[in-house]
Amino acid sequence: MALPATWPRYPIQVMLAWGVSKSGAAPVLSMVASQHGHTDGPMPLQPSSFAILGAGLMGRLLAVELARQGHRVDIYDAGSPAAEHSAATVAAAMLAPLAESAITEPGVVRMGHHALTRWPQLLAALAEPVFFQQAGTLIVWHRQDTAEAQRLTRQLEANQHQVPELPALQKLDGAALAQAEPTLAQRFAQGLYLPGEGQLDNRQLLAALVVEMQRLSVRTHWHSPQSPETFTPGAPGQPDWVLDCRGLGAKGQWSALRGVRGEVVRIHAPDVTLQRPTRLVHPRYPIYIAPKEDHLFVIGATEIESDDLSPASVRSTLELLSAAYAVHPGFAEGRILELATQCRPTLPDNLPAIRQPRKGVLEINGLYRHGFMIAPAMLDVTLEVLNAGQSQLSQRFDLALDLEHAPLPPPSAAAALA
Repeated sequence: MALPATWPRYPIQVMLAWGVSKSGAAPVLSMVASQHGHTDGPMPLQPSSFAILGAGLMGRLLAVELARQGHRVDIYDAGSPAAEHSAATVAAAMLAPLAESAITEPGVVRMGHHALTRWPQLLAALAEPVFFQQAGTLIVWHRQDTAEAQRLTRQLEANQHQVPELPALQKLDGAALAQAEPTLAQRFAQGLYLPGEGQLDNRQLLAALVVEMQRLSVRTHWHSPQSPETFTPGAPGQPDWVLDCRGLGAKGQWSALRGVRGEVVRIHAPDVTLQRPTRLVHPRYPIYIAPKEDHLFVIGATEIESDDLSPASVRSTLELLSAAYAVHPGFAEGRILELATQCRPTLPDNLPAIRQPRKGVLEINGLYRHGFMIAPAMLDVTLEVLNAGQSQLSQRFDLALDLEHAPLPPPSAAAALA
């Protein structure tokens, strides 16, 4: 099979930065892409005050967007700006809706497709550059795992028909695979290419969001864990809204949350050249390898039903490293920079949700293993809810909204913020 004409000859790796004007103001981006039937997002809220609990990925995104719209924002976190307690710090930050469709629902896949257009917009509005790549996903397998790969191929093809806006996968023979990833040609005879998928650098993004919060005068409260019960939204001297984005830190309020443990290794391997995220099909330990800048590779796969945050086990580490070496022998001389564990906040159905337990409090949680892939959609739905008390996007994403417990409070008058 010849390499498809649509194949990107070189990976699209963009350091997206935006020149900040002298006034420091940034334009408010349209929340909803025109391809979803809306050319503009809802009108911004009247000036309000927000307390955001949890400064992981969702908390920082919301803080920046709300501050950019002119609201007063305080954000509280148990940790530091390094986000050492956040699952987002450990993640590989892959944006792979079709690849992830093998283990999730169509609504989440649509959220992931939404993110592929929204992330470039969100990153372009930041003052600091963030590595972003959209060169597709490669899936490979060893000959003995052909049956498992065929089953996965059928599943992905069926899922693509359910979400037809996703580009169809492309089957690669040896020649096409060699053209896509020359360094893998001697080890694999065939593969799958999923066009349009991407990744970003999670730690660069988290750091850039801290800079943006500072630039927008968000008041940050590090090492200051808070719970919704601390606040009385709408009362004198209190915020109008409390947005709870604490992940597993919110388990006391959202008892259905559970942790799903992941173990990830970061390796510097100058002898390895991979141009895009690569996944290995394997019946026991399928892995992903996400190549970042400067020959840094993030490798993971393990999922353990546990909220245990102890160090990685010997078995998991051996499986991860052995599988990585089986993909590319250059990993043998790589240097292990970090072996990290973290637990993903997960609800019983493995799907995200937004709920309002009482007046002026919104809880955003359950992003599971799809945090970076679905965060833009969760951001846009939350902003719609804050503005209108409902969300059209949530219907498209089959996203659970529980807003029945209390009416939405009216936004404060601008004078109340003076």
